[in-house]
Amino acid sequence: MLRKALHLDSISLSTQLICLLLFLLSVGLSAAGVATRQMVWGYMLERTDQQLERQASLVISSVSQLSSSDPANHALTEYFLQIRDGSNKIISTPLSPSTHDGAVIWPSLPASGSSASFGFGQPVTVSAQLIKRGSGTLSVQDAASWRVIKLKWVDTENDTSGIAYLGLSLADALDTSSAISRYFILVVFAILIIAMGLGTAVISRTLQPLKKIEKTAAAIAAGDLSQRVPSAPVSTEIGSLSASLNTMLSRIEESFQEEERTNAKMKQFVSDASHELRTPLAVIHGNAELYHMHAGLPVEERIEVAEKSLDNIERSASRMTLLVEDLLSLARMDEGRGVDRNQQVRLDELLLDSAEDLHALDPSRHIRVGELTYKMGGRMLPAQTGNEQASGKKKKQAPVYIPTAEPQFSEGKLSEITLRGDSQRLRQVITNIVGNIHRYTPSDSPVEIALGHVSAQIEPQVVKKLQPQASTTQQMEYAIAMATNPQADPASIHPYAVIRISDHGPGVSEDSLSKLYERFYTADASRARERGGTGLGMAIALSVVKAHSGAIVASTTDGGGLTHTIYLPTQEMSSSGNLNTHEA
Repeated sequence: MLRKALHLDSISLSTQLICLLLFLLSVGLSAAGVATRQMVWGYMLERTDQQLERQASLVISSVSQLSSSDPANHALTEYFLQIRDGSNKIISTPLSPSTHDGAVIWPSLPASGSSASFGFGQPVTVSAQLIKRGSGTLSVQDAASWRVIKLKWVDTENDTSGIAYLGLSLADALDTSSAISRYFILVVFAILIIAMGLGTAVISRTLQPLKKIEKTAAAIAAGDLSQRVPSAPVSTEIGSLSASLNTMLSRIEESFQEEERTNAKMKQFVSDASHELRTPLAVIHGNAELYHMHAGLPVEERIEVAEKSLDNIERSASRMTLLVEDLLSLARMDEGRGVDRNQQVRLDELLLDSAEDLHALDPSRHIRVGELTYKMGGRMLPAQTGNEQASGKKKKQAPVYIPTAEPQFSEGKLSEITLRGDSQRLRQVITNIVGNIHRYTPSDSPVEIALGHVSAQIEPQVVKKLQPQASTTQQMEYAIAMATNPQADPASIHPYAVIRISDHGPGVSEDSLSKLYERFYTADASRARERGGTGLGMAIALSVVKAHSGAIVASTTDGGGLTHTIYLPTQEMSSSGNLNTHEA
């Protein structure tokens, strides 16, 4: 309510901060000024009281002389002294200061014969009383209050006693306090002006990142998601806000980019699926028309045409069935469904079953199974020349040692490796790879199926994001080599199962290696249709492996052919042997 009443919401933050700063400074300096003035005033009163008390003893001992003397003969012109008898009647006023213009000002005291309300020996403040007007105008100091002390005097010689009033004007104290007040007012105004200037500069500089954030937000609202807030030290509030905003903006941009990629993939997927379905549908439609075109032929010829048409329709329908099943599998996995990772999977048994299936399809093919190990070694990167130094000479950097892990195949019994995953889906991955070997390589070309278990210094979440390209193999082999470093953090090392299936067929070109796992991609489209391929087998394999937080990559086999390498994380990896790594 107060903010609305003061219309604070319509005032900029910098203006509010500056006004608040000036208000707090004004209050603080005013309080300091008042406190200082009161301290000085108290000090001046105390000093005046001390002066009165020092003069009091002198007055009491000299009452008889002072009362009978001429006031003009006394030098204590700053003091006021009035002597009264025991009945409070005025005897004389021997001391009476006057102003420069002849005005006579006394402290306000009771009339002659009347007693004062204050006691003896305790100085009190009383107002001033004009007794005689001078030639000029009275000033504030002339009208200043008085400090008066009430004394009791006794004259033993004359056996008399009475009361004396000794006073001292507070004009000096008032003048000092006024001077201090004026000084403080000037200082306060100067400080406020300086504070307003410095505060405006500091607040404007401090809030400059907020203005940049505002401009960045406006640019982002206009559609430029690549904009970022300028960074600042995270120890400051602005820096912490900037870091949080940049993190949020990066995630938003990634989300939009991911959505765009997903939409693009979906459009491409629908386009490719429509294209692939068009061919068998065209075959079915064409054969149906062909049958109707030969309706006028003799019965025997018409039956022969019908049988050929039905065979073609059946083959096209079978291809459509496979294509639709593969499309359904991919769609489910894209939605995060269709993979049950709560099963215990024996990878060695799965690979042996696939080897037997391939042998049944190609009895003449030589199939070898065995263990995959890694030979640890390293290589030196040559020294490089760095940037020029101040002396003009280029600094030569020292050679860098890069650890390496070289895979090696040893024919023999497969190690027993168990992991949690979807047995049916993992079997489908191996079946798709083995099926491609059966379809696209000569029946007499050899095949090696290897299984190993290693430790690698890389997180499964990172492995899941690796793309099926050559750099993935290099990164995984480097991570395997780094895991053998004695100084490696044990928490950063994770177990992985490695499946390696190599053939020695015609292989594919280097350009096609990274495209093998794309949907509907075939290195030879005509040959794929002839042999029943849908172009989705490797895409399904990639999706299944990613669903298991793994990675898959294709490479060229030594001597020619195609090799598929699969990396699968195993949190609790059981095996029949020790870790299969050894030093070079």
